[in-house]
Parts: sequence; C-alpha cells; structure tokens
Amino acid sequence: MRNKIQKGRVITVTAPYGLSGGMGVLVGALFGIAAGDALQGQPVEIDREGVFDITAVTADAAAQGAKVYWDNAARKITTTAAGNTLVGALTEAKGGAASVARVCLDGVIR
Repeated sequence: MRNKIQKGRVITVTAPYGLSGGMGVLVGALFGIAAGDALQGQPVEIDREGVFDITAVTADAAAQGAKVYWDNAARKITTTAAGNTLVGALTEAKGGAASVARVCLDGVIR
C-alpha cells in the first residue's frame, strides 16, 4: 500500500502543556503517554497502546478490569466518568491510597 503512513500506535502531537516523558496527554480525542519531554506547543510522540503506570487520583479505589478515565484538568487517571475521557482499564486493582494506577490503554479513539 502506498497510502499507509504508519501503524498509529505511536504518533506525534503538539503538546497542549509542558510534558515530561511518561505523563498522560490528551489532544482532542487522542490520549497517550508522552515518550519524552516537550514544552507547550512543541511536537511530542505519544504511545496510545500498552500497559503503563500513570499518575492517578489517590482517593479512587477500583478492581482489576475497571474502566478508567483521564481527568484533563487534574492530569490524572480517575474512576469518575462524568466530564472525563475513557482511556482504558486497570490491569491491577487500585487501592484508595495509591497515587499510581496500572492501566491498559487500548488506543481506541472515543
């Protein structure tokens, strides 16, 4: 095929805010994990699929397999659906004192 550009698992987006590698980032309907550091407005590669440890709302607790969402204002994973973007599911249960969640990103655009 001459019209295929790339697989799409890792794509380049414009950083909507300053990013450090490993941070979650939402650009429109595209969510992924920053592969490196970037200043706001700079290009950055994001990985849209795989299992990642992502900063999460500490008070949230959920079972393995629970859907999780990206709270773009707090820039954290949450179990609260209202006003947030579905990004994947927990691969391990998350306790209410944990500040990180292990999340499987499926790369689906919602």
